[in-house]
Amino acid sequence: MSRADVCVVACAEAWRGDGAVLASTTGLIPRLGAQLAQLTFAPALLLTDGEATLLHGGEPEGWLPYRAVFGVVAAGTRHVMMGASQLDRFGNQNISCVGDWHRPTRQLLGVRGAPGNTINHTTSYWVPRHEPRVFVEHVDMVSGIGHDRGAAEIRVVVTNLAVLDFATPDRSMRLRSTHPGVSVAEVLAATGFPLAVPGEVPVTREPTPAELEIIDRLDPAGRR
Repeated sequence: MSRADVCVVACAEAWRGDGAVLASTTGLIPRLGAQLAQLTFAPALLLTDGEATLLHGGEPEGWLPYRAVFGVVAAGTRHVMMGASQLDRFGNQNISCVGDWHRPTRQLLGVRGAPGNTINHTTSYWVPRHEPRVFVEHVDMVSGIGHDRGAAEIRVVVTNLAVLDFATPDRSMRLRSTHPGVSVAEVLAATGFPLAVPGEVPVTREPTPAELEIIDRLDPAGRR
């Protein structure tokens, strides 16, 4: 078992209890997580091939043309797991630029669909490198809105070190669990703002043997 396998399972758990919603993912680890969820505890979850075909277990089962996705977004029946170049304590996300808006030091993707996602339906994030330049006090530009700006629900942030959520009175970021072998101190040192930390921080659950078998089948080349 690898740290990547733990991250896949943590991503899968983000969709637990969602029912028949469209799971949209950015990146290999979240995609494997959504597939794992659909093949185990969330059989009603809808997945696409990234274009227009709905898949179950990798096999075609339906058709969702791009124009229809906007209706799904507006109805709130979607849960997307996006990436983030910056995140703050309330879940505001930046994927647009780094530095001052008038003269940024880095040009990134632009806001893309982040505003519509975060105002209309559940959003989670996958951050492959948990570090202070990602988890910042204030994002340089708000692409996806956080809880202090009216987000529908920012559910979890899965990183290479931990799982974070917003189960606090003011809906600011909280440490939910640390991955096996990672200390609370490591997570706090890699976060550029104070995290809410419960009295006891559990360890992120490891994949079961059956889950590992599925993950290996989904990713036979071990790209994760």
